[in-house]
Amino acid sequence: MTYLFNDPADFATQAVTGLARSHPDHVAVVHGGVVRSTETPRGQPALVIGGGSGHYPAFAGWVGPGMGHGAPCGNVFASPSASQVHSVARNAESGGGVILGFGNYAGDVLHFGAAAEKLRAEGIDARLVTVSDDIVSNTPENHRDRRGIAGDLPVFKIVGAAIEAGADLDEAERIAQAANDATRSFGVAFDGPTLPGAAEALFHVPDGQMGVGLGIHGEPGVREEPVGSAAEIARLLVEGVLAEQPPRAEGGYAGRAAVVLNGLGTVKYEELFVVYATVAELLEDAGITVVRPEVGELVTSLDMAGLSLTLVFLDEELEQHWLAPVDTPALRRGAMPVRERPRRATFWEPGADETPTSTEESRAVAARIGGVLELFEAVCAREEAELGRIDAIAGDGDHGQGMAYGSAGAANAARAALADGAGARTLLVRAGEAWSESAGGTSGALWGAALIAAGGVFADDSGSSPRTVVDALDAGIDAVLRLGGAAVGDKTMVDAALPFRTTLDRAFTGDDAAAAIQEAARTARAAADATADITAALGRARVLGDRSLGTPDPGAISFSLLMAELGEHLS
Repeated sequence: MTYLFNDPADFATQAVTGLARSHPDHVAVVHGGVVRSTETPRGQPALVIGGGSGHYPAFAGWVGPGMGHGAPCGNVFASPSASQVHSVARNAESGGGVILGFGNYAGDVLHFGAAAEKLRAEGIDARLVTVSDDIVSNTPENHRDRRGIAGDLPVFKIVGAAIEAGADLDEAERIAQAANDATRSFGVAFDGPTLPGAAEALFHVPDGQMGVGLGIHGEPGVREEPVGSAAEIARLLVEGVLAEQPPRAEGGYAGRAAVVLNGLGTVKYEELFVVYATVAELLEDAGITVVRPEVGELVTSLDMAGLSLTLVFLDEELEQHWLAPVDTPALRRGAMPVRERPRRATFWEPGADETPTSTEESRAVAARIGGVLELFEAVCAREEAELGRIDAIAGDGDHGQGMAYGSAGAANAARAALADGAGARTLLVRAGEAWSESAGGTSGALWGAALIAAGGVFADDSGSSPRTVVDALDAGIDAVLRLGGAAVGDKTMVDAALPFRTTLDRAFTGDDAAAAIQEAARTARAAADATADITAALGRARVLGDRSLGTPDPGAISFSLLMAELGEHLS
């Protein structure tokens, strides 16, 4: 379990602060994460790598010459928000554009993608590189749609070295994609991690069993098998990864591989060395030359008991960058080239936007919206444990926590906006940004986008009508569909949201939004309950297949709960 923390809600932020204070020559804290404490050379592409906290040394431990320029740090096992990614990127970028690198998870795709859109709108060339090395999470033909696990380390090490050697943005992006396409990982788990402040691990494996095919956010394996000896586990991992070894070709892959044997937090170094002795022997028997292996805790999952094996099937270019020097808090090799690296003197900070002028009518509407957000805060706090329990069955168990954090952030932002005299539109936009940043993860991105889109229906210079409320709900659901890419039957929030909207549009006759919302909420709850009968097709639960059967989708349940409370509140 996690023993040392103050307020669990501040765990990630306080960990980042402690990291920066213990490594002041490498990293400095900015809004949303860390950047190098030295300036990015003018015109050099910036490599911004990130994800949820709880994975140290990934990702903040890899910031420094030869690797990352910055790392946005989300809550534990939750994506950093778009605003956090944007802030770190603005601080890291210095005229050469930016590569945003992250593991291929739905929340990260949403938040990093939204940050990239904002950067491009500001004239900064931003490219997205997702790491997708986990062989159990999709087929070989769909390699780039797999999830990222310990392959983050070699992919970011290789592209960071390429940038240090002079690669421009196009070249760096090409090398990053080549490194990801050459990387494969496979892992097993013996017990799940425990979130700070939680009494129980996110999952347990039966005695004598191990979960095969782990994820790094507390996802259990895709299947369970009897625990083997160290040698038997080594053989399982090696054979699994080598099943996707590419053909050998002149000028390409020639039987040389970078190797990473990674401990997830509780399997310690001596145990890993015992396993690696067999891994090295098996790779030698397979005719593979190991190039600069890394054995240790490299991409962790708090205190998860597990390990994974990663191979990068190297060509000459990838090998050159894998072997290049690097100097970060957690990964150091060789001697970096001697060059002037001036310390940062200033940092970019998100500006506090002036509150637009508003009318008395709009401020009255804003006050009512603030009351709704406070209601959402109370409901999410009340339902946190149950939503977390549902999510832990086939996900990572953080949905309840994410909804609680997000709704609390939105309610706090709404109170602050009201104190500043904000109208309805401004209040909802600020509340949406706060929900996204406070929650992280997929639900944070989607609920944040929904509130911002709803805000676009209201105005700061006029009041509202029942039609405005219905149109705002429609706009919010449109945003969820647009960004999330889900459809009915994928076992997501959409399974409740689309039936809700269909019923709302039919039931609303022009004057009683509350009654229409109540009827639509009943439809949404029935649809949410029915998701227990389908298998997840999107998100982390997708990887676990039929394990999600029998349990409703937590996002659909939370949506239906909040809509039911909204209808009752408005009535």
